[in-house]
Parts: sequence; C-alpha cells; structure tokens
Amino acid sequence: MNKIITRNELQVRLQSNPGLVLLEALPEKYFNDWHLPGALLFPHGEARVLAPRVVPDRSAEIVVYCASSTCQNSHIAANVLQQIGYTDVTVYAGGKQDWSEAGLSVEKGEAKVAA
Repeated sequence: MNKIITRNELQVRLQSNPGLVLLEALPEKYFNDWHLPGALLFPHGEARVLAPRVVPDRSAEIVVYCASSTCQNSHIAANVLQQIGYTDVTVYAGGKQDWSEAGLSVEKGEAKVAA
C-alpha cells in the first residue's frame, strides 16, 4: 500500500523541502501539455529503467502523481520505485485534475531529459 498525500500536504512539502523530487507518471505527450511546477517526466512503464538516472539517490523524498484519483500510473510507478529500493516514496493521488481544479500554477513544455 502506497503512502498518499493531499494537495495541501504536497504544497507544504514542496515549500519545506527544495530537494523533493516530483515525478509525473504519464506518457510524454501529457507531460508536455502541462505538468506541476518542477515535475520530471517519469512514465510508469519505464520506471525501472529511468529511476537510477532520474533519481540516483534512493533515499530522496519522492512524490509521484498522474492524471487523477482514478489513474493508477502513479501507484504503479511508486510500487516499482519501492521494489528497487527507494525508501521515501509517496503518491499524490489527486494528481493533475485536483491540482488544476484548485487553480494552481502549472508549467508547459517538453520534458527535460535526465543526463
């Protein structure tokens, strides 16, 4: 079972921990349309391969989100991260839908590829 946080909890964590890693577990097309500020592209189907490159520190605070509370991509990606040894993984279950309905700012544009 994944740890779940609300939008308000995510906002507090983003303000209090500048090192928090925010991952969007949707395909690139949806990420490019818009994403939460500071988020990194992390398609759930590529989580196992991308994780070491995108988040080399397995103890980093990670929050994964996807489209909405009914979308399971974030849960799938979080499970993979935990299986391969990441220790601080949380899911923002409300995802993009909850964020946009609250009228919060978003970023648009293509994903930056991790080195």
